[in-house]
Amino acid sequence: MIQSQKRYVLTQSQKMMVFILSMSLYGLSNMITELIPSLRLGPVEFSVEYFAFIPLTLCILFHPFYAAVGAALGEVIFGEIMLGQFGGLGELEKFIGFSLAMFIAGSLVNDPRNRRQVGIAAITGVVIHQFISSAVDIAKVWVGVEEFEAVPGLAQSVVVVEGVSFLNDVLFSGILFALLPTLYLVPRLYGKIEPLLGMKPRDNRMKYSLGEIIAPRLIVVSIVLAFAAFGAEFLAESDMALIDWDADFLESIGGWFIWVSIGAAAIVALITILLLIRKGKRTPQQMDRSGQA
Repeated sequence: MIQSQKRYVLTQSQKMMVFILSMSLYGLSNMITELIPSLRLGPVEFSVEYFAFIPLTLCILFHPFYAAVGAALGEVIFGEIMLGQFGGLGELEKFIGFSLAMFIAGSLVNDPRNRRQVGIAAITGVVIHQFISSAVDIAKVWVGVEEFEAVPGLAQSVVVVEGVSFLNDVLFSGILFALLPTLYLVPRLYGKIEPLLGMKPRDNRMKYSLGEIIAPRLIVVSIVLAFAAFGAEFLAESDMALIDWDADFLESIGGWFIWVSIGAAAIVALITILLLIRKGKRTPQQMDRSGQA
């Protein structure tokens, strides 16, 4: 029987803390992936695309929207701006695609202890993100805003190359660094980490139909955002990035500057966690007024 209660309610301060925590933790993990070398076996390259289990876990345990947007912004701030590069509208495509995928994945789970739900949500989030990225790359070649050298004069060959890249990212990074860690972390952290942060866990007894989760409004908004991501990337490739800059002075400093970004993200994450724990200890009565409605 479908219940009419709200799924999950956090205070405004808790939402902001979830946002900052997701931003800093995923920004930190994004910097770490930059230090991991890739492995090439023939035409196939195996690389760690991202540690998607971090935003997936936060989206499932806490608030899908704030955790998803925070993670996407963390990649831009710590992975781009603090390293002296910003692609303007090109970054908007990454921001929209990733945050949309993580939000949908977090919304698919109503019982964090249900491994089947968690697993489906984790792989769905990765598939949606990689599909949007691959579709944008294919469309750019077909429209003609980007050249493709795999088979000169044959734009259709980009489908094969992007298809292989899509499967590689889903099967390699998607399984090893999204599905498996999320399946391990979410059921074990559920009900344990929330009280430490002054929050109340989701009520896993509440059941929702697929139609409630994937509502027409979510589908329409997702389509609109996907087309917005396409448009932003096309404008960026057409030399209309609006705000596009690259700090050349960082090249003279050296590759060690990445550790500055890593340190900044780690400090922000640590401060946020400490503030959450301190607030949870000082005002434990808020746990009865937050959580599920």
